[in-house]
Amino acid sequence: MGAESRRQPRRSVQGRVEVFDTVTEEVVGQLGNVSVGGMLLIANRSLPDDALFQFRFNLPDSMGASRPLELGAHVLWKDRAAAPGQFWVGLRFLGASADDAHRLKVWTAQPEG
Repeated sequence: MGAESRRQPRRSVQGRVEVFDTVTEEVVGQLGNVSVGGMLLIANRSLPDDALFQFRFNLPDSMGASRPLELGAHVLWKDRAAAPGQFWVGLRFLGASADDAHRLKVWTAQPEG
């Protein structure tokens, strides 16, 4: 396996963590993995290319898990997943608050498991 080429470490998400579109209050999918700069969304529908969203989700941790993260996100790429009706969507976070960026940094630095 090759060396990790991403700028920021990613951490896989264990279990089901739903992601909500804050405009429609609909579940758009679940987290696949997360970094300080973005996430892999396992979406329950195809999202428009190059679209902007405002998402809300809770990280499975003890660092303020009762307070969800609310982040702007930009669709960078998407691909059809193996499961019917699901899509892999790569998103870049936009305008994260200092607190949310810190929570993401601490969370992604923790060992998986």
